[in-house]
Amino acid sequence: MTGIPLGVLDLVPISSGATAADALRGSIDLARQAERLGYARYWFAEHHLNPGVAGTSPAVVLALTASATSTIRIGSGAVQLGHRTALSTVEEFGLIDALHPGRLDLGLGRSAGRPPQRTGQAPAAPPGGHTTANGLRIPAPFSFAHLREHPRVALQQRLLNLPGGEPQDYAGQVGDVLALLHGEYRSPEGVEAHAVPGEGAEVEVWILGSSGGVSAETAGANGLRFAANYHVSPASVLEAAEGYRAAFKPSAALDRPYLTVSADVVVAPDDATARELATGYGPWVRSIRTAEGAIPYPTPDEARALTGSWTAADHTLVADRVETRFVGSPATVADHLERLQEATGADELLITTITHDHADRVRSYRLLAQEWDRRR
Repeated sequence: MTGIPLGVLDLVPISSGATAADALRGSIDLARQAERLGYARYWFAEHHLNPGVAGTSPAVVLALTASATSTIRIGSGAVQLGHRTALSTVEEFGLIDALHPGRLDLGLGRSAGRPPQRTGQAPAAPPGGHTTANGLRIPAPFSFAHLREHPRVALQQRLLNLPGGEPQDYAGQVGDVLALLHGEYRSPEGVEAHAVPGEGAEVEVWILGSSGGVSAETAGANGLRFAANYHVSPASVLEAAEGYRAAFKPSAALDRPYLTVSADVVVAPDDATARELATGYGPWVRSIRTAEGAIPYPTPDEARALTGSWTAADHTLVADRVETRFVGSPATVADHLERLQEATGADELLITTITHDHADRVRSYRLLAQEWDRRR
């Protein structure tokens, strides 16, 4: 393996029996540890109405983390633009950049609840899934159709948006973000707007996406960096990477495509211990995919009690995520990550790890960093 950087994607998970404050303290501690271990960047996701996730505002958590770290790049993975304005996003990140210049990644995503869209430019995964030539598992596509009109998803959108408000066209909103950052914003009537702080901020702009559709196309057309979500939608990761590269046009920021790919990972000293630590993942994913909202992350014993009454439909609901999680010893997981990088051509990999106990989570990142460094 030749020097592929690793980054961290943190949802700020709340474990069963813990509080949001515990989760935030754990994430800030993990960011310090990741900096010491040599991880390239540390991103926070944005999720809402999830009892087991405290990461509701990337900008707020980033401000806290920036003060607790000094060198690691920090960013959003991603800000959901569907219920924000370009101006509010640029101003929030401009405030952080004012005190911590040159460290911010502004990751932009579409709103939660919108299923991946395909445009036909890149092939979709086969209906039954497949394994690539180098051994990477690409599962059968997961349908998000049951979530589109779910009352809880509709409620989330209603609570996040102003009454009567309509989300701006995504590509247009990304264009507005870039124009405000570069000091080039003009209204259709020709009126200038200057975001202070924000204009001229030293931030890297990324687009996050789960398919080869609008997000990948927007990233490519603007010459931006792109993050493909193997950990969210593993069936379409190759489509997302291909769609991004097909749409890419060089920009002042980037002269060639630059891709990071996410993966769910649990590392322990041996495979058996890692599998035990990963026991809670299935029930946790199920709670998300039923629109219940992410439950507090269970202990292995709590997880076994939850899955004891599962039906075949429950297992099917989480199968693609469970079978594509990389769980095992440092060598086992590093082998999986090498296959993911080779299959996607990723320039970086983005690691997300959730365990019930904070110490196990820190150890997972430490063991992986040590093994990855050994393979350089």
